Amino acid sequence: MPVPSVEQRVTEQEPNQACAAGETSDPSTSEDRGPTVNDIVVIDPECLELDLNHGRINKLQNLESLTCIERLFLRWNLITKIENLDTLTTLVELELYDNQITKIENLESLVNLEILDLSFNRIKELEGLDNLKNLKKLFLSSNKIQKIQNVNHLQNLNLLELGDNKIREIENLDGLSTLQYLYLGKNKITKIKNLDTLVNLTCLSLQSNRLATIENMNNLKELNELYLSENGIEIIQNLEENKKLETLDLAQNKIKLIGNVSHLELLQEFWLNNNEVSDWNTVENLSSLKNLATVYLEKNPIAEDATYRRKLKIIAPSLTQIDATLCR
Repeated sequence: MPVPSVEQRVTEQEPNQACAAGETSDPSTSEDRGPTVNDIVVIDPECLELDLNHGRINKLQNLESLTCIERLFLRWNLITKIENLDTLTTLVELELYDNQITKIENLESLVNLEILDLSFNRIKELEGLDNLKNLKKLFLSSNKIQKIQNVNHLQNLNLLELGDNKIREIENLDGLSTLQYLYLGKNKITKIKNLDTLVNLTCLSLQSNRLATIENMNNLKELNELYLSENGIEIIQNLEENKKLETLDLAQNKIKLIGNVSHLELLQEFWLNNNEVSDWNTVENLSSLKNLATVYLEKNPIAEDATYRRKLKIIAPSLTQIDATLCR
């Protein structure tokens, strides 16, 4: 089953891909080789994009000559502190994914920044973003953040990724009316709430939390994708106003009945595997979903039926895929 990753946008890049713009020296050379393996060497001061991924860099320095830089990639390094970026005012995108950073700081001068990726670090607090009012995408997955705060002023924010942290409550998002993508999977959230102002939200991910009820989503009328797998939900409910849903993920919950979905006329993907559905009569409720293309119901009691696939296809003729297998 295609489950979205914690960070949807990640694209793998080859280490030291932009050698024409910058490089780290080879640690295997002799003692008189000049810069150490941790030094950043800028070859082209006028470059727009600099890739220093996998460089074993442990300190941000020697970047002052980059007067035109727009995109700076420093993934998979050993950086412990954000510093020495004050002169890089032209930066639009900064990636510090998978380093050893403990604090968001020293970003005040990066007023043109639109994309900031600090995922897979050791950050404990959401802070230091006061001047980044042009920020559109903020990635902070796999850190140690306990509280959503200090982001309300980011009124241009389109995407917020806070998956795999230690967050217990959805809060302090009132000012993010432009937000379209909110990822809060793999936290410790017990209740869906405080989302009323996010009227432009199209994707909400709350996988692997501690939810027991689907609730407080009446204002999310533009919602297109909803991911609620690996929680403790028992009933499908309170989706009456979410009529634009095309993907609904409720896998690995405690649901016994399929109901309250007949109004979701645009639904294409319905994932309900690893639940407790045992009554075929309740599966009949899928018959009204004329756009339903994919359904996952494996590892429910009904899936043990020898004619399981044939019955599903009769109930929902529009299906092109049942579980991981295409329909013939």
